[in-house]
Amino acid sequence: MSKTVTEPNPQRWKALTFIAIAQLMVVLDATIVNIALPSAQADLEISNGNRQWVITAYALAFGGLLLFGGRIADLWGRKNTFVTGLLGFAGASALGGAATEPWMMFGARALQGVFGALLAPAALSILAVMFTESKERAKAFGIYGAIAGGGGAVGLILGGVLTEYLNWRWTFFVNIPFAIVAAVGAFAVIHESEGARNRSPLDIPGVLLSTTGLVSLVYGFTRAEAEGWSDGGTIGMFVASAVLLAAFVLVESKVRAPLLPLRVLLDRNRGGIYLSMGLAVIGMFGLFLFLTYYLQVVKGYSPVKSGLAFLPMVTGMIVGSTQIGARLMTRVPARLLMGPGFLAAAVAMLMLTQLELDSSYPALILPAQLLLGLGMGTAFMPAMSLATAGIDPRDAGVASAMVNTSQQVGGAIGTALLNTIAASATTTYLDDHMAQAGASEQGARLVQLQGMVEGYTSAIWWAVGILATASLVAFTFITAGGGKTGPAVASGGKDAEVEPVLVAMH
Repeated sequence: MSKTVTEPNPQRWKALTFIAIAQLMVVLDATIVNIALPSAQADLEISNGNRQWVITAYALAFGGLLLFGGRIADLWGRKNTFVTGLLGFAGASALGGAATEPWMMFGARALQGVFGALLAPAALSILAVMFTESKERAKAFGIYGAIAGGGGAVGLILGGVLTEYLNWRWTFFVNIPFAIVAAVGAFAVIHESEGARNRSPLDIPGVLLSTTGLVSLVYGFTRAEAEGWSDGGTIGMFVASAVLLAAFVLVESKVRAPLLPLRVLLDRNRGGIYLSMGLAVIGMFGLFLFLTYYLQVVKGYSPVKSGLAFLPMVTGMIVGSTQIGARLMTRVPARLLMGPGFLAAAVAMLMLTQLELDSSYPALILPAQLLLGLGMGTAFMPAMSLATAGIDPRDAGVASAMVNTSQQVGGAIGTALLNTIAASATTTYLDDHMAQAGASEQGARLVQLQGMVEGYTSAIWWAVGILATASLVAFTFITAGGGKTGPAVASGGKDAEVEPVLVAMH
């Protein structure tokens, strides 16, 4: 095939600014609402049994519709999908901030998930087709990877500040200026060529099977956290998910224009990236979930102070992504960044298994967070770049959606699995030690806190193993080389010879 030389996108760095703003908004939203949830629950009189739907409604819509959103981006155009997702997300955020009833909150969160599922894959696929030169691609994905990895921790900080000094509604309203700035900027600087679209008919059976299968999977893990792993409904969700996703794979292998071309999924490098990233997110949720409670409940930190306590991890993410991953991606194979990166994160978690009631933040928690951030930032950056490198531009949206899907499903699994392990370990500890507390209220409180820490460290041990497994998967499955190669060569997949098509800027 003859190559068509295309001039680099003259406004690509401006476009990256607006893509970064949009990505930050989506990632922030995953954690910023968690900090505000207790206040919102009290204000809207949401029952304890229903409060999970503030989180679950978003996770179900976002996780279930990501593949569909990626395909829409390929069909309708990435710019159109990106701007629509931004404006829809802003509208849903306004509805959530203005909620006066529980059903309004649940509906707003579901709508945020729907528009997030359009926005996230469109953002990553725009980035993938705009930056194809190795060094520039490394730098761009370094910035994107730092935001994707560290944005959740920033959400904890911002959520704490807004909740403590304003009120919980501003954790929703803050999305509106982000979305408007990103939408206006993207509309002005991003113009894509018609040839980059995939105008094949929409695979309706694939949409229905993938959406219901992923929703069942995410809800199964969410239900397991609340009802237990042996609950009939939980088991039913997992069985339904397995059947639906197996049927989805069968349909995709037969139809002429599949929602998810199996060549995207079965490429050794991409498959390894999706699997290792999903595992890493499961492990990383051990830090977000348990360290937040440890700092606030055990150490007595305020929401703002506990949010600021995550800054070392954010710093590590930025340094790992922009200074290590971006600088080395064009020189060494991706597995030599991802494998050691996930292994460093596992070592950081190993340090946190030593948590005790009186553990020192500067001596233990700070260095562990910094190492975790460095490891995850170093690993995420080449992972996101390689997952979309060399892909046929018509498949860029769905390949990007799979990156988000692995993270979203990993987050759902991590929350349910690790929380269940922690709760079980805490219950066992209290059963064994509560009698030792005697009649003293202070003694009982001390045993309860020790039981919480015991639960956290038990779950973090599992996170260590999961992150080590992610490292092993990266070393084993990912074979793409480094060096100063173009993205097509770097992908190493069977679509590596497809000519890259850049977004045309007018």
